[in-house]
Amino acid sequence: MSEAAERRSERVDLRMTPAAKRTLQKAASVNNKTLTEFLLDTGLNAAFDTLADRRAFQIDAKRWAAFMAALATPPKNNPRLRKLLSRKPAWEK
Repeated sequence: MSEAAERRSERVDLRMTPAAKRTLQKAASVNNKTLTEFLLDTGLNAAFDTLADRRAFQIDAKRWAAFMAALATPPKNNPRLRKLLSRKPAWEK
């Protein structure tokens, strides 16, 4: 059964300040979602992002050597990128 078709039967209780709840309710409202939908969607997205960073990738010795060689190779000179990275971020101007 897909997650979308699966009946919601589990419950999570949260304790928060009234201000935190109001902020979450406003964010949910802006997204045309209920508080539950908003918390579940954003929580699941954060969980998927967190778990994606912890996956194990397995490659054979030849590809590993090529990967390590690529990491050891100095980057090519890229004046446009160097100029971009030397600029102050917009929020610091």
